[in-house]
Amino acid sequence: MSGPQEAMALEVLERLRLRGDETVLDAGCGSGRVTGLLLTRLPRGRVIGVDASPTMIEHARAQLAPYGDRVELHVADLATLSIDRTVDAVFSTAALHWVLDHGALWERMAAVLRTDGRLVAQFGGIGNVARPIDYLEGLADRAPFREFFTDWHRPWRFRDPDETEARLVRSGFTDVECWLTEFRYVPDDPEGFLREVVAGAHLERLPADLQEKYMAELLPSFEGDFEMDGVRLNVCATRAT
Repeated sequence: MSGPQEAMALEVLERLRLRGDETVLDAGCGSGRVTGLLLTRLPRGRVIGVDASPTMIEHARAQLAPYGDRVELHVADLATLSIDRTVDAVFSTAALHWVLDHGALWERMAAVLRTDGRLVAQFGGIGNVARPIDYLEGLADRAPFREFFTDWHRPWRFRDPDETEARLVRSGFTDVECWLTEFRYVPDDPEGFLREVVAGAHLERLPADLQEKYMAELLPSFEGDFEMDGVRLNVCATRAT
């Protein structure tokens, strides 16, 4: 499921200039696949990986065990994150659109960064996977699914560059650059990608007997065209003095 995210993460990682001895916060480290790529750039450094999902952190512990004490993993909400030291850089890919309070998020990232530390991130931007979301929410408004979505609120928020730049400046960052990147991709396993990544939050609200029915009614909406209309918001900034 993480193939497309890994390809994008490699591009973002190129923007994070490292000597190799820094301590870096991986904000939303997931299963640790990209964290491993980050650790290869830090032969004398360390990574602190944080994710809100205990399951993902368990996957990351197994994935990153060969790195020993050069990696430290925590289950935590990034919007309320507190760690016992400052870090040299914050790196994040494909995660921060799941944090709804970006005012609190950027304040916490500024708090954990040393002065002149760098923030390099990429996450879902405004317009991301708009077509699949339209299909998902149209289906959720139909019987027999509607009753399970009466209090539905999207668990993600796709931001625009201007809003994000203003929040970063207010939170104590300078040299802020925010821009959108559009891309198209077809997942290797379209049905699995839709089930686990795109529709996961919807399926969690349904009883088991309706989850398969939901997927069976969702898939024909694509008419065999599973190209995803991705939009990513890129962020580069420096912690001000």
